Amino acid sequence: MTSSPLPDHTYSKAQPPTVVAAPLGAPSASDASVRLDAEIAAAMEGIDMTTLMSKLPDTPKAAASPGAPATGGAKRSRRGTVTRVEAREVFVEFDAKSSGVCPMSHFTETPEEGTSWDFIVERLDPFEGLFVLARPGSILKGTAWGDLEVGMTVEARCVGMNAGGLDMEVSHKRAFMPTREVDLRHVPDISVFLGLKLPCEVIELRREKGRMVLSHRRVAERERREKALETIATLEVGQRRSATVVSVQPYGAFADLGGVDGLIPVGELSYERLRSAADAVSVGDVLDVVIKRIDLEARPPRISLSRKDLLADPIKARMEEIVPGATLSGTVTKLMEFGAFVELAPGVEGLVHVSEITWDRVPNPAARLQRGEVVEVKVLSVDPANRRVSLSIKQLSEPPARPAREDQGGEGGNRRGGRGGPGGSGPGRREEAAVPPRGDDPEMRKLLARFDPSVKRRGGLS
Repeated sequence: MTSSPLPDHTYSKAQPPTVVAAPLGAPSASDASVRLDAEIAAAMEGIDMTTLMSKLPDTPKAAASPGAPATGGAKRSRRGTVTRVEAREVFVEFDAKSSGVCPMSHFTETPEEGTSWDFIVERLDPFEGLFVLARPGSILKGTAWGDLEVGMTVEARCVGMNAGGLDMEVSHKRAFMPTREVDLRHVPDISVFLGLKLPCEVIELRREKGRMVLSHRRVAERERREKALETIATLEVGQRRSATVVSVQPYGAFADLGGVDGLIPVGELSYERLRSAADAVSVGDVLDVVIKRIDLEARPPRISLSRKDLLADPIKARMEEIVPGATLSGTVTKLMEFGAFVELAPGVEGLVHVSEITWDRVPNPAARLQRGEVVEVKVLSVDPANRRVSLSIKQLSEPPARPAREDQGGEGGNRRGGRGGPGGSGPGRREEAAVPPRGDDPEMRKLLARFDPSVKRRGGLS
């Protein structure tokens, strides 16, 4: 069996391939070969393969010796117009003589007819006469080893791990992903990715050595940037949103709002006093937060959040249970020069002034109290607005009795003196000596007559 191919690899009804009949007794395989050639000729009828292959934007002819076959180069994007949209496929036209089809799964939303998009030409389907297309950045599944290129986004399965990263598999070929390329943030235990399928970007490809390096972090960064632009456009101060804790530090927790992180200071996590944000939240917790402040001029944007504003204030309820005059038990939490702080309930503290610690004068609260000591206190006053409670320890005991002071005088009797002198009634004297009234005698009568108000005296005294 012989056949005479047409020039330029063009098949036409007007020029069918010439078939020479096999001699009698020839094997039946010749008849099958003849029928196969006839079917191929009918399928390729009217298709100019040379012209069609020249339409590929990504397969420039190699600069080789004359007659050498063309080799494919790196795939480039090409802009086309959507002509028809079906349930699973989108048909695209590049020009009057070339068109293609792209899976609907490569689009995030259904494209409209007449709109222009960028596509990557994967290969040519000779039977349909259409280019098989892909969207830039779309996840390619089942891509052949020979079609893989640096910059492509492929679906890879994690099949193992080692000290340097993860072992991946793409199109039944082994690949490697360094630890730094696994995720946006540091992952303490990368074994959690074992068995998972991840969208990855090909960042290094050496076919001659069978080496391929992938990065999941770059794909996640692109997705995060797109999400951040959408999220920032909708943020407002006072807005209530849901956020996921992605990092916990002593001074606060960072939470993801959707492509952009916000900081919840440790003081905004709870009404209780926390030593660290880890005492209230953990990585992965989903919290309801309120946006307190937005600074879009900073790079990256700074967003301050609050969780406390959405929680019921337990301190307010506890302070309402404290009334003046009540006797409570508390723990000394802090000692200062002016007094001691005593915790009456979680988050509720009162101050015992240094003058209210004991009836005796003490130079410093540390002379009578110790941190962590449990004491009984009496509530003197409560200020719920400012969250202040005044306490006293000495009011729970009776004041000590003061000894009676003896009269200051000589052995022969009470000593009389002026104000402030010995035996006098100077300042600071608590008790006065009882003096009996003087009886009527000649000297008293003369003294009274001397100061009689009815008698006028010199100098205007009366």
